[in-house]
Amino acid sequence: MLNTTVSFLLDLNRQFYQQFGAAFAATRQRIQPGVARLLGQVPLEGRWLDIGCGNGELSRDLRRRGFTGQYVGLDFSKEMLEAASAILHPPAPSPSHEERAGGEVAPYQFRLADLSNPLWPDPFPPASFDIALAFAVLHHLPDADLRRQTLARLRRLLPPGALFFHSEWQFHNSPRLLARILPWETVGLSAGDVDEGDCLLDWRYALPGQVEQTGLRYVHRFDLPELAQLAAGSGFEIVETFESDGQGGRLGLYQAWRAA
Repeated sequence: MLNTTVSFLLDLNRQFYQQFGAAFAATRQRIQPGVARLLGQVPLEGRWLDIGCGNGELSRDLRRRGFTGQYVGLDFSKEMLEAASAILHPPAPSPSHEERAGGEVAPYQFRLADLSNPLWPDPFPPASFDIALAFAVLHHLPDADLRRQTLARLRRLLPPGALFFHSEWQFHNSPRLLARILPWETVGLSAGDVDEGDCLLDWRYALPGQVEQTGLRYVHRFDLPELAQLAAGSGFEIVETFESDGQGGRLGLYQAWRAA
């Protein structure tokens, strides 16, 4: 895929979350069943990295479950991060001098980061995290090389044996969502400009009494051989695969990878 097309698709998604970030966050007020299944398999401790943390619903669920480790959430949307921080960290009195001088690391942190920027891992030394998460994130990254490079950079942040949990949207299993696929000509591209599995979907939202608004997003549809190639090419091995979420339990494809 041409670099200009990659940049165009990344900007398309940035514009979507800038315009609809607050509305989108309002529709994401619980974790998905597949996420809950994976969380139930590991101790709620250690150093966790949540890539594409969105409005912070996962971090709030971890707190409800009694998480005792350190959590870092990354997202490229300032609107999403503001929603996450505001709910998880409501305004509090200013810390005392003793608290400021203590240097204690906050158990929950949110940071602005764009996975398309190769410098996004720079704030973290190698092997900084015990568990990494990326739920409904990788399918928004255009181009196979960009996805592989992103995951290779993530691999350097994990020690051998660390787990990486992720999910990919299986919108093709929903007739309703299939009807939302638009021709690439809608945004001035053609099918020849993008890769196999790339789709343009609309997203609709309306507040009571207001006219419905429509946003556009780039989404990539993964298959199992593609994910296996991606894991091997970025230093991981697949240890579990299952489908979950939505009517019929097939809207999310989940995998657990282990750092090789």
